[in-house]
Amino acid sequence: MSPSELSVRALSAQVRSGSLSAEQLVQTVLARAEAFARIQPQAFISRVPDAQVLQRAKAIDAELAAGVYLPLAGVPFVVKDNIDAAGLATTAACPEFSYQPIRSATLVMLLERAGAVLLGKANLDQFATGLSGARSPYGVPHCVFNRDYISGGSSSGSAVLVAAGVAGFSLGTDTAGSGRVPAAINGLVGLKPTRGRWSNAGVVPACRSLDCVTVFAHSIDDARCVDEVLAQFDATDPWSRLVPAPTHDIDVTTQRPVLVGVAARANLDFSGDMQSAALYDAALDTLKRSGAELVEVDVQPLLDAAQLLYAGPWVAERLEVTEALLKARAGAFHPVVRGILQEARLVSAADAFRGMHALQAYQGVATALWRDIDMLCLPTTPTTFRVTDMLADPVQLNSILGRYTNFVNLLDMSALALPAGFRSNGTGFGISLIGPAWSEPALFRAGSAYEALLQVSIPPLEAEPRAATIELAVVGAHLQGQPLHWQLTSRQAEFVCRTQTAPAYQLYAMAGQQPAKPALVHSGVQVGTAIEVEVYRLGVEAFGSFVAEVPAPLAIGSVQLADGRTVKGFVAEPRALAGALDISQFGGWRAWRTRPPEEL
Repeated sequence: MSPSELSVRALSAQVRSGSLSAEQLVQTVLARAEAFARIQPQAFISRVPDAQVLQRAKAIDAELAAGVYLPLAGVPFVVKDNIDAAGLATTAACPEFSYQPIRSATLVMLLERAGAVLLGKANLDQFATGLSGARSPYGVPHCVFNRDYISGGSSSGSAVLVAAGVAGFSLGTDTAGSGRVPAAINGLVGLKPTRGRWSNAGVVPACRSLDCVTVFAHSIDDARCVDEVLAQFDATDPWSRLVPAPTHDIDVTTQRPVLVGVAARANLDFSGDMQSAALYDAALDTLKRSGAELVEVDVQPLLDAAQLLYAGPWVAERLEVTEALLKARAGAFHPVVRGILQEARLVSAADAFRGMHALQAYQGVATALWRDIDMLCLPTTPTTFRVTDMLADPVQLNSILGRYTNFVNLLDMSALALPAGFRSNGTGFGISLIGPAWSEPALFRAGSAYEALLQVSIPPLEAEPRAATIELAVVGAHLQGQPLHWQLTSRQAEFVCRTQTAPAYQLYAMAGQQPAKPALVHSGVQVGTAIEVEVYRLGVEAFGSFVAEVPAPLAIGSVQLADGRTVKGFVAEPRALAGALDISQFGGWRAWRTRPPEEL
């Protein structure tokens, strides 16, 4: 069974018919989960014990035997770990925030009542803040086709576990694009329904007024199967909305062509990624062949509205859940997330009203669009990035990923992210069909017509563990341009990134060392500083030989980086500080060595 063969409708039909038992299906999936754990162990944060999963599958088989109709019978699924599931901790990718929910989120209960089988909780950008998938203390999930590249976030683990064939579908959440960006990069369908179409009860809020739970699946029909179960009003959720009778539904098979707005060329920016630009043009050709009529529109006002999400007052809404922990234990947060939340404290009530008024003006522009078109088609993301690049420039690159997604929830739209091919490096490119609130039926129909004509070759999954490597942080004489750097290059060490330690260290210039060397000492978050380091990746044997050459009073221990990861790195014995000079205020060895004469 390949990943794409985990069809929600087909598998549930087989289980209901008895040609495949839920127990047999689950046994296959558990074996696949175990194999994938050797490739990307960071995809899951927690898993339901195998024995419980099998017990659940047997119970489903018994219900079916008793004549109970289960629309999702036996289909395995996972949920993002900001969604409650009884029996599993909810962490939101922050261990210090973790709690044990008393009951599952409404959506999890609905899925289980429909016969779906929960496998576990998936990794995410901490507190669903980010679109990269690289902001979690549990590790960085990677694109399933090329692990040098990001998975996209914040619903990172949810996407890769479906793309890898571990789950038939998964739930994510979406405030800025988190249910769509990972779908594009991993070749999936991502449905971001209208706000309030699905319940948010039992979901850790990011921006409560904007959040949506989303689904990742292999096809539009799979996403529609999940929507059929979940699209219902929930009185326990203050933000839930009654699903109205269809008011924006175009039957593309019998009525006029669906009118699809496409961005004017001046609105498009692919960040220099010419393959993305070519794939977008090819997707538009496929849409035309499916019967759609393309209408060029100016989407710049929508792109301007998108800036309100992080540059406007809505960022302050993210403090609702996190503020108490931020005050008590700021060090519990991923550094990038902490920076965003600390900036949010500066937003005033007046800023909030100014933002609301600005958004209302943009809403008028968006409403006017729907008089001329039925839906928009935009790239889901302009491009994608290597993990190392994202770690080195987490804010700017994240902003690029959200160029075409950030405005959708702000302006109360629904969206369907669809695959549109793959770049030569194996990473996925996608388009998004975007409509007004409650336009899901029209999006499904237009998307299905497109999907039926789409012909792409799916790259092979990276299905084998890579050769064992160890990441090493260097802080002084082994930096690029420094006298001992050759000890890394002679071992074919791969440069990963230039970054900083967590703000918990002090750096000393040791006395009497030839060549000159620093000592890095952990001093705690209350008095520590972030120190510049370079991270390299070495094979296990090369790492062992490198460690053997490290002279006392230095040693190799564990160093925490600014992104929350822990890697191997230089540490120092207490005797290293005898006669040493504290140079922490310079932020790194290179800055100390190149300081101006007046600072000598």
